[in-house]
Amino acid sequence: MYNGLINVYKEPGFTSLDAVAVLRGILKQKKIGHTGTLDPAAEGVLMVCLGNATKLCSFLEDKDKEYECKMLLGTTTDTEDTTGKALSQKNVDCTDEEIIKAINSFVGDIKQVPPMYSALKKDGKKLYELARAGIEIEREARDIKIYQIEIKEIAVPYVTFTVKCSKGTYIRSLCRDIGEKLGCGGCMEHLKRTAVSFFEEKDSLKLSQIEELAKAGKIDDFILKTEEVFKDLDSLYVLSESKRIIDNGNPLLIDNVKELSTEPADGKMYKVYNAEGDFCAVYAFEKEKNYFKPYKMFMT
Repeated sequence: MYNGLINVYKEPGFTSLDAVAVLRGILKQKKIGHTGTLDPAAEGVLMVCLGNATKLCSFLEDKDKEYECKMLLGTTTDTEDTTGKALSQKNVDCTDEEIIKAINSFVGDIKQVPPMYSALKKDGKKLYELARAGIEIEREARDIKIYQIEIKEIAVPYVTFTVKCSKGTYIRSLCRDIGEKLGCGGCMEHLKRTAVSFFEEKDSLKLSQIEELAKAGKIDDFILKTEEVFKDLDSLYVLSESKRIIDNGNPLLIDNVKELSTEPADGKMYKVYNAEGDFCAVYAFEKEKNYFKPYKMFMT
């Protein structure tokens, strides 16, 4: 079984779950999950977790993302992109300067109302299911952060820009809000995700490329080991006589690990290796109890 992360380039025309289903067939394993859904019409970087790394899915969903977006001004739709039903159409008589000013006003900490056509849930039902049934509910605005917007081209009614943003940001809704601010309305024409945390478009692989590499027995070279996600953490090496403790995922005393170079601070996280040198967990030190407590186990 493969364990780690792979940088998949999801092509437009199918869902993120479809991409995972195809990958299961290519790699011949069931334990695969993705972090951060991309709309079917969107394309770009999809961070996929394999084997024991699937325990990281919720952790990695919190990472910042980067996108390239093409916005259509003057049109609003029920899905907030051009795949939906048109709700209004207006002439776009904004100047380039007005467009630039409106877009830049969204940089920083802002509140954003998520779209109805999203996988967010209300009383156990996904919003897009309610939307398809003709039901629209009030959505609470959520705190997000736009770190940077760089405008690439203005060719009214189209505007192309790149965005660096926090988790939970909907670029479709950003286009909607920019259009509202300009008074003409707007929606998303096209979206490409260019980065998720340390995964970048230039290093991504299409499913067809992954299939070729798997057949050639070379796919291991393109899978990031699970432990590499925690490369900035110090390491703990469990003593051979403490094997049963780590195998059972129990707390570790200082006497259960090899000598530390510095005294552990309260709450400090460590990546943990067993006596055979295999990465198996992330632990956090609890000063009050003077032991290392399991945070996440990755035993295979």
